[in-house]
Amino acid sequence: MLELDGVSVAIAGAPVLRRVSLQVPPGGRVALIGRNGAGKTTTLRALMGLLAPGEGRILIGGEDATSVPAHHRARLGIGYAPEERRLFGTFSVRENILLPAEVLGLPGPEAARRLELIFTLLPELKDLAPRRAGGLSGGQGKMVALGRALMVGTRAVLLDEPFQGLAPVLAQRYAEALKRLRDALPGLAILITESNPELLRPLVEATLEIERGEIGAG
Repeated sequence: MLELDGVSVAIAGAPVLRRVSLQVPPGGRVALIGRNGAGKTTTLRALMGLLAPGEGRILIGGEDATSVPAHHRARLGIGYAPEERRLFGTFSVRENILLPAEVLGLPGPEAARRLELIFTLLPELKDLAPRRAGGLSGGQGKMVALGRALMVGTRAVLLDEPFQGLAPVLAQRYAEALKRLRDALPGLAILITESNPELLRPLVEATLEIERGEIGAG
């Protein structure tokens, strides 16, 4: 489903990824583990087209998507929940989740169907739906970012450090949400980055380690 094939990325002339290769098959759940600055976020941004590889290929569903612009990646069924969430504080939770559907021009009935599925998988969001995103806690904001990613992530979702900064109770709730997601959408590919591998071991099938922009099996 998702594949990096020998991808290298430099930022401001400094190499960040060095010939990284990884695969996440349909329905696969893969953790990418590494310290801060190891290249985890850069890997996800490359997959989303936010950073252009200097070499290598990015394949989505077996098709070469290396040159597909970032604003078209969501149309390929890829959802992304960045670590910093990037919610619109003056929008309601419902409006934040529905925003990608509006940008993509999804028909109203299809957007409503996806929203109802998201509320089923993440029932906390249904209760939060009318609230302004600017008043949410960090953990609630991460849950909204996950819901927003699922609005367009029909084939795969990329989750960047979803447990970072969460209190243990909120981390447990997020983990339970991911388990429901896994059970309800078994064909969905999930790539999760994290600094602490112990948080993800019960949730994933494979773990990869990245260090100084180079990747190997964990």
